Amino acid sequence: MSKNNLKILLFHQYFLEEDDHGGSRWNEIAKQWTSEGNEVTVIAGMMHYNSSKKREEYKGKFIKVKQQGNVKVIRCHVSESYNANFLGRLWGYFSFVFSSLFAGLFNAKGKYDVVIVTSPPLFIGISGYLVSKIKRVPYVFEIRDLWPESAIDTGVVSSKLIINIAYKLEKFIYKNAKLINVLTPAFRTKLIENKNVPSEKIIFIPNAADFNLSEKLLQNFNVTNFKKEHELEHKFVITYVGAHGKANALEQILYTAKLLKDTNVLFLLIGEGMEKKKLVEIANNEKIENVRFVDPVPKSVVFEYVLASDMGASVLKNVPTFKTVYSNKTFDYMSCKKPILMAIDGVSRDLVEDAKAGSFILPENPEDFANKIKFYLNNPQNCISEGENGYKFAKENFDRNVIASKYLQHIKECIHV
Repeated sequence: MSKNNLKILLFHQYFLEEDDHGGSRWNEIAKQWTSEGNEVTVIAGMMHYNSSKKREEYKGKFIKVKQQGNVKVIRCHVSESYNANFLGRLWGYFSFVFSSLFAGLFNAKGKYDVVIVTSPPLFIGISGYLVSKIKRVPYVFEIRDLWPESAIDTGVVSSKLIINIAYKLEKFIYKNAKLINVLTPAFRTKLIENKNVPSEKIIFIPNAADFNLSEKLLQNFNVTNFKKEHELEHKFVITYVGAHGKANALEQILYTAKLLKDTNVLFLLIGEGMEKKKLVEIANNEKIENVRFVDPVPKSVVFEYVLASDMGASVLKNVPTFKTVYSNKTFDYMSCKKPILMAIDGVSRDLVEDAKAGSFILPENPEDFANKIKFYLNNPQNCISEGENGYKFAKENFDRNVIASKYLQHIKECIHV
């Protein structure tokens, strides 16, 4: 390893398996960093964030060391009560705090140049901080979601004791991190103005588009055959990809679909989550036949569904905290040249409007949702032009390779390599 390359220890509870579905931000960043000669070791959980059980290979195990390409992954115990209820999830978080701390001290042996922690959950910051102190290396903390604010706004957390502890922990972590990465400009503003974090400590490395995957498919993927195979022919397909949880408020899509029952609009909801069973029941009880639930699939297949769609949908619950977030899936839609129905106000709305890559929908307003879709049904050329706009905008501003290189450079400057 060159003296300019780094040995990096990453704490990420939700780092994906090679065949997992979901947000792959760090899988892609780690892949690029290792391809450039850096060493990346990841301390990750044994449970997918939308799963209620472990894979068979992890049953009865506390730690298991694996190799994913050039990335060493230390999988650690997470309680299987994780997706049972709020208390189960809380115990899932803390079980990983203990197991990841053990792994950081006894399995991630040797010298590292930096410890990186990506959250949520916020509690993983405890493990990362302690390991960084013991190994005497800088500590970089990444904020993918403002927590506990998002949990409070969505009603997931209501205990004053837990909220108080979370805010104190958050303050401690921010104080002790040498560098803090935020995924949106709004996070940066919030940290400086509301949490008194020094601006020089904060960097902005957002989520990004995976053009490596999308461009291969754009050249070689047979959309006609895929549509025929999946009975999507003669449909105006709108795809949502992601979690089916309380924060996502996917009921708005169901009731939008009901308003469009006399059109050829078909919604595909791809993913899993705590609310999925309830959503399926609503669709059945309301006799909503133009919504199709698709089980989680690997990212390459997700992109095939997106390429076979006319539009992509990004939705969240209408609460103040979500005005500060970028929706991950938005970048996937952009990289596949699909326009976006953005039912999230704030910076996500700004992103789509700045790129001229879709339309803003009033969050949790099926009537507005349906009316905007009718506009595209009557103006199909807008789907093509806005899809191209989004692709170009993302290519210029959110290319994964460019973003990953910029991130690494910030870290090198932080630790004076």
